[in-house]
Amino acid sequence: MRVLVIDDDAEMLAALAVGLGSEGFQVETAPDGIEGLWMATENDFDILVLDLMLPGISGFEVCRRVRQNGSKVPILMLTAKDGEHDEAEALDLGADDYLSKPFSFLVLGARIRALLRRSPADRSPKLTLGDLSIDPAARRCWRGETEISLTAREFSLLEFLMYRRGIVSSRATIARHVWDAELDIDSNIVDVYIGYLRRKIDRPFGRHDIQTVRGVGYSLDAVESPAARPGPG
Repeated sequence: MRVLVIDDDAEMLAALAVGLGSEGFQVETAPDGIEGLWMATENDFDILVLDLMLPGISGFEVCRRVRQNGSKVPILMLTAKDGEHDEAEALDLGADDYLSKPFSFLVLGARIRALLRRSPADRSPKLTLGDLSIDPAARRCWRGETEISLTAREFSLLEFLMYRRGIVSSRATIARHVWDAELDIDSNIVDVYIGYLRRKIDRPFGRHDIQTVRGVGYSLDAVESPAARPGPG
């Protein structure tokens, strides 16, 4: 999942980029409200983590303009202030959640995952496709009753495909949401990780849910492999 963090504290930006990145999120950062607003409106993010007090324009104004543009992207507001009026204003302007500094990184990660589960409205705590299921909050995956161990990046890739199940995604789209923006999209890294996932969630179970659409990209659909299908009569 692709996260934009907007904060004027360079140490905070670096810590969040490393911490969220280690959990499989693809993190981009902006040091002020003007650059953050531009990035939020010109690019496709899955969630915004937005500081309240920013140079250029405030976090309140960034939130207001993002919503004014019609974006439904989840917004988590951060602030060093501790006041109910700031919280109320942030929520009134369209923020989805609010967290006061200093905060536990564990809590921040849980808040982000909770917002991602709630948006769009049809997301549920557990995502399922046939007998394949994942729990985004716990970062766990099952095929039927069998739990499957995935790396952070493998889980992020599967999570992205599950949210877009039935939709064909190009390699470039997958790269933007699962890897860093600087990734060379001509690289075969997407194909490599698709292969890793297939060896864990499909082949041992006689499935080929991860579909290759030649010349386009990949999609996730509940499909049995031909070998697993019963023969005629």
